[in-house]
Amino acid sequence: MTLPPADSALGKLMATLPRPGRVEWIGVRPARAVRMQSLDEVVAQTGAGLAGDRYKGGSGKRGVTLIQAEHLPVIAALSGREALEPALLRRNIVISGLPLLALKDRRFRVGDALLEWTESCDPCSMMEAALGPGGFNAMRGHGGLCARVLEGGTIRRGDALVPVIDAVAV
Repeated sequence: MTLPPADSALGKLMATLPRPGRVEWIGVRPARAVRMQSLDEVVAQTGAGLAGDRYKGGSGKRGVTLIQAEHLPVIAALSGREALEPALLRRNIVISGLPLLALKDRRFRVGDALLEWTESCDPCSMMEAALGPGGFNAMRGHGGLCARVLEGGTIRRGDALVPVIDAVAV
């Protein structure tokens, strides 16, 4: 997607967000098929991903995965659950207060780290096992985003997510 010029009417609308996002939950998975570990803070490493996560080490487009907190109750309802824990969805960071779709093709700061949107984080077949029959479809359109780490730094629960409006992913 090519963003409209920043000084155009649409560009100004797309750059205007109601408030910063907030880190609500952080998790890493040290190996395939193991439960995610919930953390209070994590180090994002330039060009790699999150320390302690299985994707760390040159994962490129999928260095960090983020999901919107406001989508968790929707996914729960669509999968026939009253609620669900973020670890089930296998995303690294849960963000509240900001529509993650507004970050498409943009760079953004989370805590001390600078990240760049790379692609949507579509659900995989593992969601059937995690959420039960229909789990894959319950997450469609709600899977969040993948990002690469451009500048490393510490990310903590409660940290802000702030778009870098003038910077566009390439």
